[in-house]
Amino acid sequence: MKKPFLLLLFLLSSFCSWASFIYIPMDHDNQKNHLKAYGIVYYSLEVGLKSKWLLNYDGGAFLIENNKAVENECRIRGVSYQVISDAKSQIILQEISSPSSNQEAVTLEKAPKIAVYSPKDKMPWDDAVTMVLTYAEIPFDVIYDKEVLADKLLLYEWLHLHHEDFTGQYGKFYGSFRTAPWYIQGKKDAEKLAKELGFNKVSEEKLAVSKKIRDYVIGGGFMFAMCSATDSFDIALAAEGVDIAEAMFDGDASEPNYQSKIDYNKTFAFTNFDLVRSPTTYEFSSIDMTRKRRIPKTSDYFSLVEFSAKWDPVPTMLTQNHTILVKGFMGQTTSFDRNTVKSNVLVLGENKTNREARYIHGTKGKGMFTFYGGHDPEDYTHRVGDPKTELDLHPTSPGYRLILNNVLFPAAKKKKQKT
Repeated sequence: MKKPFLLLLFLLSSFCSWASFIYIPMDHDNQKNHLKAYGIVYYSLEVGLKSKWLLNYDGGAFLIENNKAVENECRIRGVSYQVISDAKSQIILQEISSPSSNQEAVTLEKAPKIAVYSPKDKMPWDDAVTMVLTYAEIPFDVIYDKEVLADKLLLYEWLHLHHEDFTGQYGKFYGSFRTAPWYIQGKKDAEKLAKELGFNKVSEEKLAVSKKIRDYVIGGGFMFAMCSATDSFDIALAAEGVDIAEAMFDGDASEPNYQSKIDYNKTFAFTNFDLVRSPTTYEFSSIDMTRKRRIPKTSDYFSLVEFSAKWDPVPTMLTQNHTILVKGFMGQTTSFDRNTVKSNVLVLGENKTNREARYIHGTKGKGMFTFYGGHDPEDYTHRVGDPKTELDLHPTSPGYRLILNNVLFPAAKKKKQKT
């Protein structure tokens, strides 16, 4: 009886060893749904499983402690995966650890708590981040000005700024949409909220919100923004104490010579930009390249910058993809003029020919921020009133993957600073 028992014990232990990891490839050929794969990793962290992000390996693959629940979720969500042995996982990790490989295995520790800064009614815009979080089945809370001013940001590790105008100029839609019912109602709602929160002007209230978000990042938070939430956020900080809004926005004229009073030291990412004074022009400043670029849609691409995975794991995480060439897409803020990007800000994605940055990253205090130009990675010119993108039609979208890299990034184990 003793030998059969030992044999059974050996077989069981061998099976456990053989089936010890779930491997999720993220390359072009072997993953059916890149976007939902991030949701699987987030789910595994929520239930307390060990996970690793294999940077520059199979398109940024994931290695997760084996669990039947995770396998079931992969099947249900249509995510390609393999169950591999402990021995196989060790071979992969040894290959990655080689000094000659530009690869790294990063431990993911805890699912970050996520907040999306967005009005309850997003009209007239759909938000790419909200859509992809929902599609990937990654939970998030929607918060807005009341919650931010009440210091609710302290409850979250990751914050996304919805398509937003932090300057109090209502997105500069005045020229084209001032008679549209949604514009009129949105302006009334914003003014009412500002009054409720104790401010005389929407611009003053939005500045207060911007400063709370600034302090959140400085204190160690991670902030991600797209489209007009990128440059309008920096403009609001730089214009603190300066009235840059015309009468149709706040009831009184802007300050004379306000351009000379802009303080670039207060911004996160941009410097030496000129503000667009005309209230009828759908543009905030010279930061944005939308009106300066002359690129046909068929050749509108940007390339991801390659970093050292072992020495620069943060930008490497943020640029993981199954292609280095990503389709361009428009927005109110489409891309950033390289001449306005601060020298200490990393450019993660760029169109070198047009000298424009599409995807940038930096640090502020103890925290970090990423700005991503454009509105919807799978809708080239997403206009007011257009239907939202159906991500079931774009499950391998490289442009949307960049958003989800940022979502997962705060889960990474932080290396101790050398003393």
